[in-house]
Amino acid sequence: MKIIILGAGQVGATLAENLVGEKNDITVIDYDAEKIRALQDRLDLQVVHGIGSHPDVLQKAGAEDADMLVAVTNSDESNMMACQVAYSLFKTPTKIARVRSEQYIHYQKQLFKHQDVPVDHLIAPEQLVTQSIKRLIDYPGTLQVVEFAEGRASLVAVKAYYGGLLVGHALSALKEHMPNVETRVAAIYRRGKPIRPLGTTVIEADDEVFFIAATKHIRAVMSELQKLEGSYKRIMIAGGGLIGAGLARQLEHDHHVKLIEYSYDRAKYLSTTLDKTIVFVGDASDQELLQEEQVEQIDAFIAVTNDDEANIMSAMLAKRLGAKKAMVLIQRGAYVDLVQGGEIDIAFSPQQATISALLTHIRRGDIVNVYSLRRGAAEAIEAIAHGDENTSKVVGRMISEIRLPPGTTIGAIVRKEEVIIAHSDTVIAADDHVIMFLVDKKFISDVEKLFQPSAFFF
Repeated sequence: MKIIILGAGQVGATLAENLVGEKNDITVIDYDAEKIRALQDRLDLQVVHGIGSHPDVLQKAGAEDADMLVAVTNSDESNMMACQVAYSLFKTPTKIARVRSEQYIHYQKQLFKHQDVPVDHLIAPEQLVTQSIKRLIDYPGTLQVVEFAEGRASLVAVKAYYGGLLVGHALSALKEHMPNVETRVAAIYRRGKPIRPLGTTVIEADDEVFFIAATKHIRAVMSELQKLEGSYKRIMIAGGGLIGAGLARQLEHDHHVKLIEYSYDRAKYLSTTLDKTIVFVGDASDQELLQEEQVEQIDAFIAVTNDDEANIMSAMLAKRLGAKKAMVLIQRGAYVDLVQGGEIDIAFSPQQATISALLTHIRRGDIVNVYSLRRGAAEAIEAIAHGDENTSKVVGRMISEIRLPPGTTIGAIVRKEEVIIAHSDTVIAADDHVIMFLVDKKFISDVEKLFQPSAFFF
């Protein structure tokens, strides 16, 4: 596939890195010559220096025969204009734009149509991050929760702790402990390295375990791996930007929410637009302020300002002062592994949330959901099985008969309303939603080919 990426920032560079090893023809456009030069030195791709919404620059990048334009600069307007030019002049088939402004997102159904602003897929990073954090609040104790088949099935990452019923026991004991609950352990990471989960595999404390289950059974499976935490009632949010305000809006009717915002004008605005959230003006790393607002009673302290260092410091302080959980937003991917797991319980990256959404629209073979896991090293995929036994490599076949790429696990199948946990003798039917976990994303193109029906396959 020939893909033009507009923007060589963190999202554009990470997306290029994800796609360049998958036999795609990638060209990156950016006005910053140093950025694209560094990217070209590191990756096997083409670069073009210039303003990506300019017709001559797009033409130089090969827009005349490109399959897709992905516009992820820091400017909403540049991204939208690039899609317009690509549509009007070059008839580019698929156009994706990152848009952050609440105003554009609010009117997206009216604005983003071919006869108006021709954006085929809109990516709103702040909304994606807000949804991810909301799922962590809904399921206390999880490291990551991703949903498939309109929320009917979920892949959940948790850390196994001493005291968990399954810790020290083989995975085969899961069925004995929960005879009425179906689940599948898709992957185990021990000291950062993947372990293939077998029935004889013994769960150890501190293992990072990814399991798939019907969403309604998540809490039951979690109880096997760790002592269940109580629901989060009291939430403190540091930062009143798009993510902080959006999160407060989603949580305030079911939780006691306090929000700390440094800007007086922004805090005043939020106090009038939020219903039940208590808004404070101040510095979230001010020990006196945190103590005055009884941070020791807070169930989850969530730092989501635009400053990584401020988020890390305020979260560490809140945790030391007694907050039960500390979560931080980290822009720099290198920081995530450094801070998560110590005093900071969870670090999340807006880039990874954005990359997951972008990959969903870029993947082939009728792949409808893609989630980037473990900072991009692994992926979870939902693909729809189309065709019949004559045209499909998966339909009508038992899972044991399917030639899956190395490190790929089929965890579950969603058939209409039913969630079926996959076993070796499970047969895939047409229109099944197949949920897979890839330990190594370099095999993604092999998975795509599996789910591409062919009239010539017998």
